[in-house]
Amino acid sequence: MNFLSLFVLIPLLMLLGLWLSRNISQIRTVMVTGASALLVLSLALTVMYLQARQGGATDEMLFCADVAWYPALNIHYSVGVDGISVVMLLLSSIIVFTGTFASWRLQPLTKEYFLWFTFLSLGVFGFFISIDLFTMFMFYEVALIPMYLLIGVWGSGHKEYSAMKLTLMLMGGSAFLLIGILGIYFGSGATTMNLLEIADLHNIPIEQQRIWFPLTFIGFGVLGALFPFHTWSPDGHASAPTAVSMLHAGVLMKLGGYGCFRIAMYLMPEAANELSWIFIILTGISVVYGAFSACVQTDLKYINAYSSVSHCGLVLFAILMMNQAASTGAVLQMLSHGLMTALFFALIGMIYGRTHTRDIRELNGLMKIMPFLSVCYVIAGLANLGLPGLSGFVAEMTIFTGAFQLDDTFHRTWTIIATASIVITAVYILRLVGKILYGTCTNKHHLELTDATWDERTAVIVLIACVAALGLAPWWISNMIGDSVLPIINHLAVVQ
Repeated sequence: MNFLSLFVLIPLLMLLGLWLSRNISQIRTVMVTGASALLVLSLALTVMYLQARQGGATDEMLFCADVAWYPALNIHYSVGVDGISVVMLLLSSIIVFTGTFASWRLQPLTKEYFLWFTFLSLGVFGFFISIDLFTMFMFYEVALIPMYLLIGVWGSGHKEYSAMKLTLMLMGGSAFLLIGILGIYFGSGATTMNLLEIADLHNIPIEQQRIWFPLTFIGFGVLGALFPFHTWSPDGHASAPTAVSMLHAGVLMKLGGYGCFRIAMYLMPEAANELSWIFIILTGISVVYGAFSACVQTDLKYINAYSSVSHCGLVLFAILMMNQAASTGAVLQMLSHGLMTALFFALIGMIYGRTHTRDIRELNGLMKIMPFLSVCYVIAGLANLGLPGLSGFVAEMTIFTGAFQLDDTFHRTWTIIATASIVITAVYILRLVGKILYGTCTNKHHLELTDATWDERTAVIVLIACVAALGLAPWWISNMIGDSVLPIINHLAVVQ
């Protein structure tokens, strides 16, 4: 069996184990065992990939396998990874592992919840290892479908409305995406849907690219919170249970940026160069609009959700710069934001579980009662506003440095506009921290408030360690990413 297929096999075995489980102890055992196995597997893959880089394999897909799945339509089970995929798999495994502990005490219907949670994870892992367009699309849909039930059944607030809105908008994006993928396949004249072979052929007529590129970019961009298709995101995050928000914002939204870069940009370089200015404007609006919107929210989850719109907009903004530095920063931002937002949503869920409110007007003085959770919240906030030494600084500085390398008025103007988000983010993060953590606690449940339990501390400590590690020692992972984005950038540069 191909090594990468274990990322699909383990979640399948977890689903079987959960189905056979008869009590909460067995359910937790299956989840911890499976999530730990995925984390170890992703760490092993990272080490193996770094060793392969030292051996000279820096810009190619590794651990590839190809099996004909449906020959009549040239659909293959094709897998392979480069540095970008490895980073995304590592991020996914960290979020699944920490999300398991964040859901440790979830009630009711614990078994059913973890079944859908694992099913969502299966789609995410399958998407990141696939290099066949149809297989990628299949896993993409597998990752989206569970969201409706996870929010609609285990969510809070206007959960039915939020779940339906999210599902309809993401399915609309999927319709655009499917049309775009079919257009790419038939327009390229390829004998398979392998994206590497289609890229090598490089024969999609520019007239067709002008049609399929916007459809594909918007199709993935909907999941990446591209303005004005972002409106599902705040409602979805606000209503989702804690671990689902962690996985959704931390990993699922990264499928959008990954797909835009790997498929839309890579396979249609002429249209990307010709039409990128339109999406630069839209993503620039996302970056600033999301930050401003976070400033005026009073719900902790809505603040983090609009912050995610801003940070994910920055990912799409960076890949549209079409140079190595900015694209490397985009992948670093996907990793950094995935860790930061998962940490934020985990902490918000823990605070809400104790205070029974997410309204910042009803929260204050938490530092005296919940010092561990409060200090962790400060760290998450500092990472979010880009404090040097934490992951947010590394990612954002790489993006803005790369974007400013483009020596023309249009790109530099929009880069300056995008950098305004740094100041706006600092405003709402510092104001939020001061509001909810300091002063005298007046929450009506203040006598019952307790600090984090061991399972909550496990999830939070792992995420903080990853945020700090990326901020303090980014070179090993940025070099790995830089080598992998280079072939795509060179492909785009041919037609510039």
